[in-house]
Amino acid sequence: MSERATPFAFVDGALDRADHLRSDPGALAALWPAAHVVVLDSDGLAYADDDRRLLQMSGAQLGGGPGVASFLGVRDGRGVFFADAATVDCAAPQRVGLRSAAADWPAWQASAFAQARALQHWHQRHRFCSACGGSIGFVRAGWLGVCSACNIEHYPRTDQAVIVAVSDGSRLLLGRQASWPLRRWSVVAGFVEPGETLEQAVAREVLEETGVRVRGSRYLASQPWPFPGSLMLGFIAEADPDEPIAGEELEAARWFDADEVRRGLANDWASAGTEGEGIVLPSPISIARHVVQAWLSAHDARSVACAAT
Repeated sequence: MSERATPFAFVDGALDRADHLRSDPGALAALWPAAHVVVLDSDGLAYADDDRRLLQMSGAQLGGGPGVASFLGVRDGRGVFFADAATVDCAAPQRVGLRSAAADWPAWQASAFAQARALQHWHQRHRFCSACGGSIGFVRAGWLGVCSACNIEHYPRTDQAVIVAVSDGSRLLLGRQASWPLRRWSVVAGFVEPGETLEQAVAREVLEETGVRVRGSRYLASQPWPFPGSLMLGFIAEADPDEPIAGEELEAARWFDADEVRRGLANDWASAGTEGEGIVLPSPISIARHVVQAWLSAHDARSVACAAT
């Protein structure tokens, strides 16, 4: 697994997005020959070599010019672009998904892949104007859509979602969906609604999904989650010790003590669905695991402090 400074994926190694270059065709053309080009197929899988590493393609190798690709940014003086496989003459022996890339690739490559996939998904889902139905053309190196009929501008969409470790002071609230592998549990998450603060979204989602009343929350960290285009906003929340009642989205919800959570983190996340003891918590690439670990660390620190007094 590649080393990361942050405890989850798609954050480290972020490119200099160099927004000022998106409207400068001359600068993009100068960057193109030596540029790194991430090639994705229509399903959002990255072209990879025989060892399942990112296929090292340059603009010069692909030919053409930056007009066949979208500009992602600059790294160490070299441009980084994303190209849809349908627009370039390129083949690859392997295709790799985002989760595998996050676990095995250098952090900057996984983060660039995530950025490319989110941009690709926006392109795929926004081909026609929502105001008049006209076709949309993409300009500014792929970052702006303009309707060919009414000239309305369209910008990339990111869906904000809160993800929260909820505690009653000594226990952690977890839930599971019926479609998940056996033994897999996670923290509560949900999308932010229009006209809602993040704190309000935390309280609403927890109440809707589990019936537990949140008293307060604090922001912890965020993670781009391009499955397909979300931004996960991590929180820790304090709640009343209500008896959890699973809502429509969950099969079950309940409180877990610190030892159960600790064992859940120690269990191999990939073993969910197989025989074994105890719960299994989310993948190391996800902010879901990070908020769980943050809660456990704070709980253990309080326990040590109380024991010392």
